[in-house]
Amino acid sequence: MPTQKDFKRIVRARMEKTGESYTAARSALLTKAASAAAPKPAAPKARWPELAGMSDEAVQAKTGRTWAQWVAALDKEQAWQWTHRDIAKHLGEHYDTVSPWWAQTVTVGYERIRGLRDVGQRRGGQYDANKTRTFAVNIETLYRMFADAKRRRRWLPTGLTKIRTSKVNTSMRVDWDDGTRVMLYFTDKGPNKSSVSIQHAMLPDKAAVTAAKDAWHVRLDALRDAMR
Repeated sequence: MPTQKDFKRIVRARMEKTGESYTAARSALLTKAASAAAPKPAAPKARWPELAGMSDEAVQAKTGRTWAQWVAALDKEQAWQWTHRDIAKHLGEHYDTVSPWWAQTVTVGYERIRGLRDVGQRRGGQYDANKTRTFAVNIETLYRMFADAKRRRRWLPTGLTKIRTSKVNTSMRVDWDDGTRVMLYFTDKGPNKSSVSIQHAMLPDKAAVTAAKDAWHVRLDALRDAMR
């Protein structure tokens, strides 16, 4: 977008070329810019909940709006031009009843509906593979199977190269040997029951997502057997 000074220069150039008044030339240029920035056609409304990964009933119950209402509200702000972070920030700052988690959910749903990202894809073009498994052990045991190198080698001898950050019994962020990154989230589900959710990020395409999910299925089977 040109600066105000540059824009005035463009308006005057159009005036000289077309003979229009300043107001008419400015209006024509703004209309042209708005048209160029128009959002990509959305999928049919009937598919919006499917694309967004959340039903209309669920999103309305937690945020007070359906997907059609959220799309209208964000389109009014021309949010299709914003980054993911800016959309989520806008929701957090202007809608007090929307929690941070739901701000992220609405943002991702809007981006999918507007064709800004595919399911499982980030705005930068890379993909995530997600996998969750529940085990019949307490959360401390499950977390140690990832955090303790000796225990980890029993079921995950290769792959993980570095633990970047961790919060005991809660989460872990690790580097993978192919340059990708893995986020782990641990959930306590009661006595002798816990789960781990895996987000394998920075994957190049859908084929890599399928391969990663298959690989994690095998690894989590090995983890189950190692805890028996």
